[in-house]
This record gives sequence, C-alpha cells and structure tokens, in this order.
Amino acid sequence: MTGYGRAVETVNGREFTVELRSVNNRYLDCSVRLPRILSFGEDAVKQAVKASVSRGKVDVFITVRSEAGDEIQVSLNKGVLEGYLAAMHQMVSEFGVKDDISASAVSRLPDVFVLEKPQVDEEQLLADLMSVVNKALASYDAMRVTEGEALDKDLRSRGETILGFVAQVEAGNAQTVVDYRTRLENKLKEVLENTQIDESRILTEAAIFADKVAVDEETVRLRSHLKQMNEMLSAGGAVGRKLDFLLQEMNREANTIGSKCTDVRLARIVVDIKAELEKIREQTQNIE
Repeated sequence: MTGYGRAVETVNGREFTVELRSVNNRYLDCSVRLPRILSFGEDAVKQAVKASVSRGKVDVFITVRSEAGDEIQVSLNKGVLEGYLAAMHQMVSEFGVKDDISASAVSRLPDVFVLEKPQVDEEQLLADLMSVVNKALASYDAMRVTEGEALDKDLRSRGETILGFVAQVEAGNAQTVVDYRTRLENKLKEVLENTQIDESRILTEAAIFADKVAVDEETVRLRSHLKQMNEMLSAGGAVGRKLDFLLQEMNREANTIGSKCTDVRLARIVVDIKAELEKIREQTQNIE
C-alpha cells in the first residue's frame, strides 16, 4: 500500500536519515539505497521492512553524515616522496634538465599521499543504523494506520451501498416474474380471443421463466461475501490478498445476476453494483 515514513537522528557522532516510500504492488518488493560505508547493512534493513510490510513496492533511502571531520586522514608518504625527489635531482644533475620541481607537480605523483580510514565497528554502526530505521518504520506504520482507518470506513460504506442495490434487484426480480405472467396472459388472450385460456399452461410458463431469471442464490452469496469482507476488515492484519480473492467471487456473482436480468432497470442496477465493486477493488490495492 502507499505510505511514507522518515526519521533523522544523530547516534554516536553520525547523523542518519532514513526515508521510506511505498506504492501499490501485488507482492513485497523492497529496494534499499545506502552509502558505501553502510553497504553491509542492506540485508538487515530489508529484513526489518519485511517484518513490518507484507506487500507493496518499498523504496528505502539512507544517508549518513559524520559530525567528526577526521573520517579520512591524509598523510605524507615520506619514503616514497624522498625517492621521487632523489631521482629528480639526479635527473637534473646528470642530464641538465631544468629544475622546476614544485609541490603541485610532486603531489600528482602516485602514492605520495596515504589515505587512512579509521577502523569502523560494523556491529555498532549497524545497531545505530537500525535504531533509526525502526523509527522510520514506526512513522511509516503510523501513517498507514491513519490511511487504513479511512479505507476501512470507505469499504464498509461501499458495501452498504451494494447491499442496497442487491435489495433493489431482489425486489425487482420478483416483480419481473409478475410482469411476465401478466404479459403472457394478455398475449394469449389477444391471440386466442374468446377461446378458453389454459391457466395451468400460464403457470407452467411463468414458473419456467421464474426459474430462468431467479437470482436468489447469487444475491445470498453476494450478501455473504460482503459480510465476510466486513469481518476481514474487523479482524485486521494483512488481508489485502484475501480481499482480492473475495472480490473475484463477488464480481462472479454480479456477472451472473447481470446475465439473468431481463429488465433494463435491473440491468442498470447491476452495472451500479459492478461499479462499486471496481472501486472497492481499487481501494484494496492500498491494503496489505
């Protein structure tokens, strides 16, 4: 699901900045960008994200800045420099080369300077980093809780809307059978005129039609699925994938209802049901 979390903290002389951003994704896809000095901690960061997030494309950005100015010490390699100078002076004296030796020229020679990096306690550095990562994850979770509450309210509201449409379909479907029988009876009277109408035939035809357009089983299942959705939302946890599957079942019931509806008005209501289900599907992409 979408989310954002950030934490900035100075630990043991280093300022860590950890930023998490996530967008919808069917599975968990975590990428971590961190400076070379912290490269050994990539797997630990991913494991921390995995423990907190079950799906989504999560990008983690980490920077570190040391308050101390002596992270890297530069010193003169005297032995190498003395060798260079001795060779240069010999070249001047033996070959008459112009003596234009300068500090800037010498400094460009290989190995004149030695770069010394202080020993890093990777175990302590990782512990410092993870303390900030966990705070960023806490910030990320807090945002998701707020968003989750809004999603919960929206999904339940749309479920109630669908239930209202289902009730209309059920009532309209019963009326469709009544209307069909009336039309059939009037048509037979028109065709047969004064001939006695076989009432049993009308009842049989009406029964066949009623069975053909009956949507009772589908509406019962759809109501059950909507109840199950609310139960999942109340249970909490990572229910996104379960809701994905449940929505497939609800769409299947809606499609079957639509195929059985012969009344234009009811067909429009089924379209409204499908539209609400699609909105729910879009929202569930934001749910783990």
